[in-house]
Amino acid sequence: GQLASGDLGTSFVSSLPVGPEVAARLNVTVPLTLAAFVLAVVIAVPVGFVAAHKRHTWYGALLSGISQLGIAVPVFWLGMILIAVFALNTGWLPSGGFPLDGWSAPADAVRSLVLPVVTIALVMSASLIRYVRSAALDVLGSDYLRTARALGASFPRAMWRHGLRNASVPVISVLGIELASTLLGAVVVESVYALPGLGSLLATGIAQHDYPVIQGVLFVSTLAVLVIGFAADLVQRLIDPRLRGRLSGGAR
Repeated sequence: GQLASGDLGTSFVSSLPVGPEVAARLNVTVPLTLAAFVLAVVIAVPVGFVAAHKRHTWYGALLSGISQLGIAVPVFWLGMILIAVFALNTGWLPSGGFPLDGWSAPADAVRSLVLPVVTIALVMSASLIRYVRSAALDVLGSDYLRTARALGASFPRAMWRHGLRNASVPVISVLGIELASTLLGAVVVESVYALPGLGSLLATGIAQHDYPVIQGVLFVSTLAVLVIGFAADLVQRLIDPRLRGRLSGGAR
C-alpha cells in the first residue's frame, strides 16, 4: 500500500523519507545518462556506417579497431585520464562534484557534467559502433538495396528509403539495452567524479546496510529498465511494419 502511494519507506540511517532523496538524486543521474546516450548515438551512428561502407579501406579498418579497443577500456580508467588532462593539467573543467545549488546554477551544473558525460559516451559509443557496423553490413549486402540501385536510385537515396529503416530495427533494441545499462551502471562514473546521483546513493546505502534506501533505488532502477525496454519495443513496431503485422495477427 505504501509503494502504491509513492512511499518508498524511511532510511534507517538518516530517518528521512527515501522517495524525496531518490527524486533529488535523479536530478543528476537522469541528465547525465540522457546526455551521454545522445552523444554516444551521435558518435556511433556515422562512425559505424562509415566503418561498414568503407570496410575495405585502411580508415574503415582503423575505425573498427578503435571501437574494439574502446570496448576493452574500463570506464573508471578513462574517467581518471580525462580528469588528469582536462581538470588537473589544463583546468578547463572541474574534476568532480556538483553545485550545491543544483540546477539553480545551470552553467556550473553543465560544466560539472561535461567530463562524466564524455566518459560514458566514449565507452558506450565504442560498443554501439560495432552494432551499427553489423547492421549496416547486413543492409549493404541485401538484395533490395542492390535492386534499388539497379533501378536507378542513387546510393544515398536507396539507403534513405530502403536501408535506414531495416538497419535501425536491430540497433534500437541495443540502444534500449545500452540506455538501461548506463542508468544502472552510473555508480562507477558518479564515484569517480563525486556526483550526488542515484548510483552514489546506492553505494552509500549498501555500505551502511540501509535497506530501505537500497530497495528504493533498485525499485526505481528496475522500473526505468522496464519502461525503456517497453519504449524500445514500441519504436521498433512503429518503424518496421512487419512487426506490426505480427502483433495484430496480419502476418502469417
